Amino acid sequence: MWQLAVPVWQLVLRSAAIYAVLLIGLRLFGKREVGQFTLFDLVLVLLVANAVQPAITGPDSSLTGGLVIVVTLFGLNAAVALLRGHSPLVRRLTEGRATVIARDGQWDRGALHHEGLELEDCMMALREHGFASVDDVALAVLETDGTISVVPRDQDVRRGRRRVRSRRFQ
Repeated sequence: MWQLAVPVWQLVLRSAAIYAVLLIGLRLFGKREVGQFTLFDLVLVLLVANAVQPAITGPDSSLTGGLVIVVTLFGLNAAVALLRGHSPLVRRLTEGRATVIARDGQWDRGALHHEGLELEDCMMALREHGFASVDDVALAVLETDGTISVVPRDQDVRRGRRRVRSRRFQ
């Protein structure tokens, strides 16, 4: 129960490698919040978690090994959060940048395609902000957290928050 089957450094290295790959994969996954995950996203996350477990633990199934892995993952997560707070480069790499999806009453079809957004989802977001059409919009931005911010043409500020599901990798 307490005896490790592999050296501690190996558990730490395995955990760090899987953490890095998952962080990169989720970063490439698109701009959306966990609350926006579709059923397909949830199935993918569960399957990935099940698939990487043996890669992290290797032949070790001890309680000590599990504790080493948990401490390693929490430590890596804290380190990434700390680096994000102090380094614009790390913040940009982990969060990305906001994307303009509409300007001066016109959709940017290239940006919509690049972000994997459907026009209907964007129209729904505009309606939730109180806009009947993209013609009323000076600027619409897909933020790094998956929300769409809208600036009206008439500068009459309307408040609202719409999370949009990116269709990338579905």
